[in-house]
Amino acid sequence: MKLAANKANECASRPCCEGTTYNSYVIQGTEKVALVDASHAKFKQLRDKAAHHSPFIRSAPASTSPLGGVPARPRPLFSQRAYPSKISPSAFCIPQMASSVASFVGAAPAAASTSRRGAAGRSRSAAARPLTRAQAVAEPPASPAAEVRNSEIKFWEGTSKRMQTQVGVVGQDTTCIRSLDWDRDRFDIEFGLEKGTTYNSYVIQGTEKVALVDASHAKFKQLYIDALTGVVDPATIDYIVCSHTEPDHSGLIGDILELAPNAVVLGSKVGLAFLANLVQKPFKSQAVKGGDVIDLGGGHELKFIMAPNLHWPDSMFSYDPASRLMYTCDAFGSHYCTEEMFDTDLRAVMPHYRFYYECLMKPNARSVLTALRKCKSEGADFVAICNGHGPLLKFNVEELVADYQRWSEEALEKAMSNTAVFYTSDYGFSDRLSQSIARGLTKADVEVIMMDLNTADTQEIIEAVGRASGIVLLAPPTSGPAADALGAILGSIKSKQKLLIGESYGGMDEPVDTLAVKFASIGVEEVVPALRVRDSPTEATYQQFEESGTDLGQVLTKKETLKRMKSAMSSDVAKALGRVSGGLYVVTAAQGNARSAMVASWIAQASFEPLGFTVAIAKDRAIESLMQVGDTFVLNCLPEAGFEPLMKHFLTRFPPGADRFAGVEWAPAACGAPILKEAAAFMECKVVSRMEAADHWVVYSEVTDGKVFKDEKTATHRRKVASYY
Repeated sequence: MKLAANKANECASRPCCEGTTYNSYVIQGTEKVALVDASHAKFKQLRDKAAHHSPFIRSAPASTSPLGGVPARPRPLFSQRAYPSKISPSAFCIPQMASSVASFVGAAPAAASTSRRGAAGRSRSAAARPLTRAQAVAEPPASPAAEVRNSEIKFWEGTSKRMQTQVGVVGQDTTCIRSLDWDRDRFDIEFGLEKGTTYNSYVIQGTEKVALVDASHAKFKQLYIDALTGVVDPATIDYIVCSHTEPDHSGLIGDILELAPNAVVLGSKVGLAFLANLVQKPFKSQAVKGGDVIDLGGGHELKFIMAPNLHWPDSMFSYDPASRLMYTCDAFGSHYCTEEMFDTDLRAVMPHYRFYYECLMKPNARSVLTALRKCKSEGADFVAICNGHGPLLKFNVEELVADYQRWSEEALEKAMSNTAVFYTSDYGFSDRLSQSIARGLTKADVEVIMMDLNTADTQEIIEAVGRASGIVLLAPPTSGPAADALGAILGSIKSKQKLLIGESYGGMDEPVDTLAVKFASIGVEEVVPALRVRDSPTEATYQQFEESGTDLGQVLTKKETLKRMKSAMSSDVAKALGRVSGGLYVVTAAQGNARSAMVASWIAQASFEPLGFTVAIAKDRAIESLMQVGDTFVLNCLPEAGFEPLMKHFLTRFPPGADRFAGVEWAPAACGAPILKEAAAFMECKVVSRMEAADHWVVYSEVTDGKVFKDEKTATHRRKVASYY
C-alpha cells in the first residue's frame, strides 16, 4: 500500500519526488482490538483488503546483504499484494514497511531493534524464518536482563590515565570482557583519538569446551585477569582463538597460558608464527584454515574465515552459528571508549567508525571486499559483530557492514592509479609507517596493495610489482625472509615506475642509501628523497610519512586529476560558479609535535547558536588528518591590506614533514594551533561534524574563542572559473 512516485507533488510545502506512505496499525489484545490511524481515502479498497487479512503475515523475500547472512532491508509488497506486516507479537503495520521486524526481536520493543538510521528492520522474511524471539544477542545494557559489570577505575603507572574493565553477556553462552582505555590519546601514534579506545575479548562456554577469543593489552594484565576469573576458571579454557597478533589483542596470551596450560591456541599459520615470537615460550597450538570448524558443544561450532590484511596478514574471523555472532577483531571496529557496550548511539559512533576505516581498512579495500565475499560463501548468518575495538555492532549491523562494502567499492572505483606497499611485519615500525604512507596514498585516490615481505611468496611479489604504477618499500632487515624477498622486487620493477623508500627503524634496516643506489642502477628514481627515522616515531614522523604517500599519489594521478577537473562541468557553468567569491584565511592545526596549515577560501558561517561555520578541505590535504571530529584548530583571517606575503608563504608546496611556520611569526592558541601575528583576527574552533563531498570534506566547527587584532576587512578571493581554487 505504498503510494507510487508522483511527478506532481502531493504537498506543495514538502516536495516528495519519491512519493509517500500512509501508515496504519492494528493492535490485537486478548480482549480488545485497536486500530491506530487509518489511511487516505484514495486507498479505501486496498485498506479494507489489508485489514481483512490482518491475522496473516505476508512478506516479500528479503534481499541479500553484502555478507549474505545479514538480510538487507526486506522489499515491501505493493499494489494487489499489499498485506500488513507484524511489528510485534500482537501488532501489525498497514502498509507493510517494517517487514518482519518481529523475526529479529520477537517481543522486544521494536524501537530497540531497528536501526538508528530509521531502517524498518533487518530480518529475513517471515516466510523464510519462524516468528520467534531471537536469542542470539543479549538485551541492551540498559535492560536488567543483561547486567553489565564495570570494575573500579585504575590509573596507568601513576598517571591520570584511567583504565577499567567491563563484563557483560552478549549472546548465548557468550560473555564479553572489554578493557576500557579511557584516556589513551594516541593509538600507535599514527592517528589521534578523541575518546580513547577499548580492547574487546570474548568467552564462549560450550557444553564440552570453553574458548577465549582474543585477549587484551598487557597494561591491563591484573584488571583483565580479575575480570576473566570472574567469568570462567582460566584453567578450564580449552582453546584460545588468536584472531590477530598485535599486542593490543594478544599481549596477554602468554600470561593466560600460564593459567591455562592445557589450552590450545588457534590461529592462522602466519599468526601462530608471529605469536611464537611474542610469547617466547612453547605452547600448544593448532593452525586453522578457512572453513575449518572447532566444536565446543551445544551448537557452538566455531567456523574460521581467513581475512588477511584486515589489517595484518595473520587476521581471521570466527563465526559461531549457535549465537550467530561474528568475531572480527580489528575489522568493523572503532577507537571509541564508552560504557555503552553496543552501538546504541550511531551518531556518536559513526565519526570514529569511519575514521578507523579510513586509517586502517581503506588501504586494504580489495581485501575488505574479499573478506565480505568469503563471509557470504561460508554462510555466516550473523546478527551481531563482536569486534576488537569500540562498541559491538548489534543495532546497526546491516548498515555498518554495508558501509564497509560501499566505501571499499567507491575507493576502488575512484582509484586513478595503484601502488604496492612492501613492509615487514613484526619488525621495528615498518607496519605502522607503511600504514601512514598507505593512508596518504588513498587520500590521493590511489589503490593500495599492502604486502608483507615476511609472508608473501615470490610470485605474489612479482605480480604485485608488475601491476603497480608506484612502489613503496619500507627497508627490510638485512637478513631473513624479507631480505630474500627484496630480490624479487629488484628483479621485476621497471624504470617507468615511481618509487618511495623509507626506513623502518628496526635496528637492522637495509640502509636506505644502498637501496636507492640499487634501484637507481636499473633506472628507477625516487619521487622524494628516502624517508629517514632518527628516533622512535612521533606524530611529526607519521605526518611526514603520510604526506610522502600523498605526494607520491599526486604524482601518479596528476594527468587523470587534471582531466577530470576539466571535464567536471561545462565552461559556462564553471564561469558562472566562479563568480561565487569568498574570503581568504589560513587554517592552522597541531597535534603533539605535528603541525600543519593551509590557505582556505571555501568558508561560510553555518549557525548562530552555537556560533559555527563550515570549511571545505580537499581530501588529499595534509591538514585533513588533523581535523577529525573532536579536533581543534585555528582560523586566521587574512587582512585586506598586505595579505599577499602570508598567502604566498602558505601556498608554497612544502616537502613532506617540512615546518610550514618557519619564518612566520606566530603564537600557540589554547589548543596548541598557531595564531598568526599578521592575521586580522583569529577564531579557535572545535570540529563537530564532517560531511563527505566528492573530493572534499565539509567540516562543521563551533567557535570557542576569538579576537580581532586589526580593524580591517578580511581579504576577498575572486575567481574567473570554478574548476580551480
